Amino acid sequence: MNIYVDTSAFLAVLNRDDERHAEAKAIWLRLLDDGTPMGTSSYVLLETAAVLQNRLGLDAVRTFFNAVYPLLEIVWVNAELMALAVPLLTTANRRSLSLVDCCSFMAMRRLKIKRAFAFDRHFREQGFEVQGE
Repeated sequence: MNIYVDTSAFLAVLNRDDERHAEAKAIWLRLLDDGTPMGTSSYVLLETAAVLQNRLGLDAVRTFFNAVYPLLEIVWVNAELMALAVPLLTTANRRSLSLVDCCSFMAMRRLKIKRAFAFDRHFREQGFEVQGE
């Protein structure tokens, strides 16, 4: 996997009403055209599905799992990854930083992934190169 995809990017790509939709779609299509290996975590999948269902309905969830999910390498969050992410969350002491974000950061570090497709400033703050934002 060469780039980690965050919930914020998935939502922008899939929601035509998102203010970043055009930019996100262009980035997504470029990554696909370039054959860039993309991945995400099981927590991002869960978070994306929940937000899509809430905001856009089950058709959007079906589209996500039928068209996007098969293109991704998945990092499954396990006890070891959680043990790394929880201290990051609690020591950061910031309400806007989520456990999903912290699991993403720790997964990226373990896999030596330097780039994220995200519209979330926390990725840049954590030292990652960001496509989007």
